Amino acid sequence: MEVKLQKWGNSLGIRIPKSILSSLHFKENDVLKIEQADDKIVVSKSNKKKISLKQLFSQYDGKNLAKEFEWDENIGREVW
Repeated sequence: MEVKLQKWGNSLGIRIPKSILSSLHFKENDVLKIEQADDKIVVSKSNKKKISLKQLFSQYDGKNLAKEFEWDENIGREVW
């Protein structure tokens, strides 16, 4: 199957036929990995696992790591 490389904003892009996407189980908003192999472009699903918010905070001990700071003096017409 041949497709045409077309301008898409400031980039170039191709449209992948629905039959190919369906057979590969690609869906809208899937994260894909794109690689160059010699003179070929290889597109595959990313194997990165989604991490839930619960997993991200599983080792959080509740300490606030932000340090206090002082705002500088007013320079213009700022109102604080």
